[in-house]
Amino acid sequence: MFVTDIRKEFYDVVVNQRVALFVSPDIDALCACKVLQALFHCDQVQYTLVPVAGWQDLGTAFMEHKEQYQYFVLINCGANVDLLETLQPEEDSVFFICDTHRPVDVVNVYNDTQIKLLIKQDDDLGVPSYDDIFRDDEEDEEGDGDDSGNESDGSAEPSGKRRRYDEALLALFLCINCILKYVCVCRREILFDYEQYEFHGTSAALVMFELAWVMSKDTKDMLWWSVIGVTDQWVHDKIPHMKYVTDIATLQRHVSRHNHRNEDEENSLSIDCMRITFEYDLRLVLYQHWSLYESICNSCYTSCSFKLWSINGQKKLQEFLADMGLPLKQVRQKFNSMDMSIKENLREVIEESANKFSMKDIRVQTFAVNFGFKNRFLASDVVHAAAALLENVEKDEMPTDNFIKALDCLSRSNLERLHLGIDLAKKKLKAIQQTVASCICTNLILSQGPFLYCHLLEGTPDVKLFSKPLALTLLCKYLLKAFICSTRNKRCKILPLIMAAPLDVEKGTVIVLGIPPESETSDKKNFFGRAFEKAAESTSSRTLHDHFDTSGKSLQHSIMGCDHTHISTRQPVEGRADQSFCNVCLL
Repeated sequence: MFVTDIRKEFYDVVVNQRVALFVSPDIDALCACKVLQALFHCDQVQYTLVPVAGWQDLGTAFMEHKEQYQYFVLINCGANVDLLETLQPEEDSVFFICDTHRPVDVVNVYNDTQIKLLIKQDDDLGVPSYDDIFRDDEEDEEGDGDDSGNESDGSAEPSGKRRRYDEALLALFLCINCILKYVCVCRREILFDYEQYEFHGTSAALVMFELAWVMSKDTKDMLWWSVIGVTDQWVHDKIPHMKYVTDIATLQRHVSRHNHRNEDEENSLSIDCMRITFEYDLRLVLYQHWSLYESICNSCYTSCSFKLWSINGQKKLQEFLADMGLPLKQVRQKFNSMDMSIKENLREVIEESANKFSMKDIRVQTFAVNFGFKNRFLASDVVHAAAALLENVEKDEMPTDNFIKALDCLSRSNLERLHLGIDLAKKKLKAIQQTVASCICTNLILSQGPFLYCHLLEGTPDVKLFSKPLALTLLCKYLLKAFICSTRNKRCKILPLIMAAPLDVEKGTVIVLGIPPESETSDKKNFFGRAFEKAAESTSSRTLHDHFDTSGKSLQHSIMGCDHTHISTRQPVEGRADQSFCNVCLL
C-alpha cells in the first residue's frame, strides 16, 4: 500500500518501536540511511542496521531478526518482488519500503496491512487497477451457474424442453469458459506490459529528506546527503536527464532556504562551517582532486568525444589544450597547485574551447559543498569516492566492512576516509578507461543480432574490479558510448549492450549486465531482466538472480561445448528458437 502521509503512517508508527533497518549497497541507499539515522538519533529510536547485498542476504537477515522485531525498514530493496511470498513473515510483521526500483510488485501495492510503500506518488508508476489483476470473476460466474442449476433442478418441464434447456445451459457454460480464458490472457498481458521494463524512480535519499523537512528536522547535512543520492542516480545513469533536472530544481529550493537561514554563520567563514552551492560545473571527474589532464583523459564525456583510444584522438586532445592556451606544466600538475590566475576563469576557458570541439554539454547542473576554508567537493566526487570504498577489492575485507567505510565517508567528520575513497576512485576510473580502450582497439564488442556483446576474459587487467555491480555498470555505460563514437555502423548505434565479467574464478561464475541503447532522450527503461530469466530458463543454465537490479545476473555455466537450444532476446517472452546464438552460452 502506498503511504500518503509519510510522517503519520511511517515515522509516528516506528518512533516508539525497535526497528530493523535493511539497506542495499548503493550510494543512494547509503545517503537515505544517513538521513534516517540522523532522525532516529534525534528521537532516540532504537534500530539495528543490516547491509543486504541481494535477495539471499535479505532473506537471511530477516530470519535472524524476525523474532526480535516487528517493524522493518527496507531501503532500495524489496519493492519489485512479492515480499510476503519471498520472506514468509508472521502476520504481525510490518515492512516499510523506500525503494527506487520500478515497477513495484502489484501484490505489494494492494496489500494494505503489512506492506507500506514510501514512494512518491508523482512518479510515473502505471500500476494496473485492482479489478484488472485480482477480480475473482470465476467465483462470480460459478455462483451464477449454480443458481441456474438449482432453478433447473426445481422445474418439472417436459423432456423436449428440458433437453433444449440443457443444451442452452451447456452453451452458456462454454461461453463462460471462453470468457474466463480470455480474462486470464488479458491479465497476463496486463502484468507483462507492466513488469517487462525495469527503471528507477525518485531517489530514496530525497524521499527521506522530505520526511525530515515535513517534521522541521532537516539539517544541512541531511540536505547534502539527499544531493549525493540524486547525483548517484545521474552518475550511474539510472534516471532520465529531465528527471535529474527536476529533482535538482527541488533541491535547489531547499539549498536556497538553508543558505538564507544560515547566512550570518556562512559569512563568518568558520573553520567548521558548511556551505552548499548550486553550480554549472564541468563534466570532468574529480578534476579538483586530480590533474586537469588526467581528469580529461579518464572522463567518459571527453574521452569519447576525443576518441582518446586512438592516435588521432590523442592529437585532438593536444589541439584542445593548445586552444585553451594552458601550459602543459599547469595542466599535468594537481589542480590545487595550479596558478590562481588560471583557476579563476578555468571553467569559462574550457567551455569556450569545448564548443569549438563539438562538446556543447561540457557543463552540467550540480552542487558543491565547502567544509571550512580548505575542503571543497562536488557531489559527483563524493559519489565516486563512496562507490570506490563500497566496492574496494584491494583488500580482502568483508562486504560489511566496506559498507561501513562507505557510510562513514559521507560524514564531514570523516574527511580522511573521503580522501581515501577519492584515491581509490582515481584508480577505478583509470582501470575503466584502460579497459574501454583495450576493448575498442581489439574489437571485443561483437554484434549479436539484436544486441551488442562483450565478455571480459580471465586475466584481463583489473578484471576483479569489474566483478562488482557499480564498477561494471560504469564500464558498461562508458564502453557503449565509446563504441557508438567509434563505429560507422548506424544500426549498431541503436543497440543495447550485454557485458559479462568473471565473478568467481574458482566457482566458474560470471556476472552479466545488460543496459538499454544509448540515447539522449532515453527513459532509462531496461528490458534485460525478463530476457535474462527467459534465456536462463530455456537453456537450463545455473543462474543466481540475486541482485535487486534484475538487469544484472550471476551465472555458472560452461563456456565451451554448448549444445543448448539458442534463444534470441528478440523474442524474450515467447522464447522462439533461433539457432543464431545462445544468450547464456556466449558468456
